[in-house]
Amino acid sequence: MSTPRGVGRVVAFGRPPASHANESNAHRLAREAAEAAEVRAHETRPEVVALRVERVRAQVDRLCWAGIVLGLELTMANVQHFAAGGTATWSLPWLAAWLLDPMVSLVLLAILRAEQVTARYQVRTGPWVRRAKWFTLASTYVMNTWRSYAEGALSGIVLHSVPPLVVFVAAEAVTDLRDKLTEAVTRAFTEAGRSAPPPVHERPPRVSARRGGAGRRTTFAEYLAAARAAWEPRVTVTPAWVREVTGCSRGLSSRLAAVLARELAGGGS
Repeated sequence: MSTPRGVGRVVAFGRPPASHANESNAHRLAREAAEAAEVRAHETRPEVVALRVERVRAQVDRLCWAGIVLGLELTMANVQHFAAGGTATWSLPWLAAWLLDPMVSLVLLAILRAEQVTARYQVRTGPWVRRAKWFTLASTYVMNTWRSYAEGALSGIVLHSVPPLVVFVAAEAVTDLRDKLTEAVTRAFTEAGRSAPPPVHERPPRVSARRGGAGRRTTFAEYLAAARAAWEPRVTVTPAWVREVTGCSRGLSSRLAAVLARELAGGGS
């Protein structure tokens, strides 16, 4: 039985040679490596790191402020009950007793708000700032727990101690947290400055899009040679970096970055 004409060609050309498949896989892996390097380069930029830290700082501030405000609201009723004593409800002393806790709490909130700004720029405040903060917190604690201590009620002491102590701990912790978050941003900029590529004026000039007066287009090999000459060991090869040092198009920069990354990895030209 004879084989129909053309079947052999279909079988021969239906599957690419193994060398072509390996070559396409190599190009694909090189392209993915270059894209991953570009993403990594953007993620480690000091501006991106600073933005992430700023978002964390905002979340920390919101959560701490919510806890502090809720704690001060819980202490308000206890302080009013302590200040009012046995006065009649809705009498003038009873109403005036509601002003005692806000008077102390507003001073405490003002100090914490100021520390929020000074900690952001790592400016140290004077000793009177901390003394005022501790005095307001201690006053709130004493007014909340005095009646429980006088009555000897352990459960009341524990119950009325938790809100002012939480406010005290949060007020101290949030200042240190802001200071450390600011230090994290500063350190990110410092480390990025150490590993940053040299300034543009110290790099080789870009390859012109056209050479000579004849209008000849720059070849792929010429772009690659320019990128190879501009590369330094501390530079990560990315399409964005290739475009910066050669002036090539966006579509061509991915191919150039893939080929150059493969060369630097030992894959040859």
